[in-house]
Amino acid sequence: MQNNKQIDHVGIITKIEDEKITVSIINVSACSGCHAKSACSMSDMKEKEIDIIDYSKSFEIGEKVKVVYSESLGWLALVLAYVLPFIIVLITLFIASAFTNELTSGLLALGILIPYYSLLYFFKDKLKKTFSFTIHKIVNI
Repeated sequence: MQNNKQIDHVGIITKIEDEKITVSIINVSACSGCHAKSACSMSDMKEKEIDIIDYSKSFEIGEKVKVVYSESLGWLALVLAYVLPFIIVLITLFIASAFTNELTSGLLALGILIPYYSLLYFFKDKLKKTFSFTIHKIVNI
């Protein structure tokens, strides 16, 4: 059974250029939404801008909208950005330590990240299509 949970945020459209819509959202940490939020600092709340491609041309600047993102894509992004590079560094470190000294092994292990993140950068347009947000109108009844 496939898990299709979605993450959504309410935001306000700040800019529209052709098919690109910029939505401003307030990203809050979990603790800033609880009853003890006065004990938390304001650094737990950050305003972020998200660019969304939409061809419907049915949105206006200042409109309140819901931005939706698939939770499974969030996990994939986590794996690509943190887990896979960590595994690559460890494998490189273990293999290099069998053939070279510690300094060289450490430098090779860290240096392997340059081609890895360069490869991600090279495929950024394809990744942008994979990791895309959708936008929905908020219907007030």
